[in-house]
Amino acid sequence: MRRMVSLPVEGLVLSSPAASGRARLLTPSAVRALVERLGVRPAKHLGQNFVVDAGVIRRVVAAARLAPGERVVEVGPGLGSLTLGLLDAGASVVAIEIDPRLAAALPATVESFGWRVADGLPVSPAHDAVGSVPPPSPGSLGSPGSLGSPGLPGAAGIGGQLESPGSAAEAQLTVLLADALEVRALPGRSASSLVANLPYSVATRVLLRFLERFEGIRHGLVMVQAEVAARLTAPPGSRTYGVPSAKLAWWADARLAGRAPRSAFFPVPRVDSELVYFERRTAPQAHTSRERVFAVIDAAFAARRKTLRAALAGLAGGAGPAEAASRAAGIDPAARGETLGIEDFARLAEHLDSAAVGGADPGRRDVPGNDPRAPKRGRDGRGGQR
Repeated sequence: MRRMVSLPVEGLVLSSPAASGRARLLTPSAVRALVERLGVRPAKHLGQNFVVDAGVIRRVVAAARLAPGERVVEVGPGLGSLTLGLLDAGASVVAIEIDPRLAAALPATVESFGWRVADGLPVSPAHDAVGSVPPPSPGSLGSPGSLGSPGLPGAAGIGGQLESPGSAAEAQLTVLLADALEVRALPGRSASSLVANLPYSVATRVLLRFLERFEGIRHGLVMVQAEVAARLTAPPGSRTYGVPSAKLAWWADARLAGRAPRSAFFPVPRVDSELVYFERRTAPQAHTSRERVFAVIDAAFAARRKTLRAALAGLAGGAGPAEAASRAAGIDPAARGETLGIEDFARLAEHLDSAAVGGADPGRRDVPGNDPRAPKRGRDGRGGQR
């Protein structure tokens, strides 16, 4: 369930760089102070590794290739390291956070770094929706000479309009307390970019789901563990090519865009991360559904060493029809799924549709795979993703 909330947090003071024309971003000491002040224990099951390296944030924002004023979705803003970088670049940000305490603290963090809430904007109090955050004592997170000062006004209501100091341009921050995988609608104008530091366990699912659900997203950048980045960007025929790279190719072209060392995070993970830039492409032309194409991809990679003739027998109604469909699609039935590009999978799915029913009514129960009472061989029968 998605909720828009507002949480006033007074007197929050954070350490920040001196005014020098550069972006004001969270420092390592500020991140640790926030973690301690908010009583947050980075949760491993949520993949909470907060970015503490301002240089990495600048590289992420630069590599995302954002236009001024562009509407950006950020999944998992955490303590706000990347959020501040996106706002400084002039982006309008929708930040989706699953952790109530982090969602509560984000507006105050942004405001403490010199961003202010524009006058006259509505605030919708919903403090109990995410729990309270105890106000820190004056100076508890700050340092002598820091940008922040005790007694800042209450934090922006989440969803408030934020204005960059010294600039006539405005940027908007909206925070959603939600599981990103369950979000089906976004507030405000359509987002055209996704920029996020994604945890290992949900990185691929979040990326694919947002490309599926939000057609307005034309490009973006995700920071993920190096292993995930390799899988997302692998070309056909490579050792790491598989389900993630094949499915992502349906929606977008992806490439590696930089590296983030493990030392850039707190707590320090065991592996380095990589930046993956993607740009939406036109989906392959096929006289079948995307769900059907994805079902073929799943089957082809379920046993990587199997030939297409064997791997697709379940979908086609037998090895013979699978071989016939492969040949009709111009693909060697002795090939393996790891050699096929997304256009190959689309053609194969199209020919498997006819091979599976042998030209008969697809509703007939005497056709293999059509009896609703038969076991589904590990799928839900709707052709959706696992």
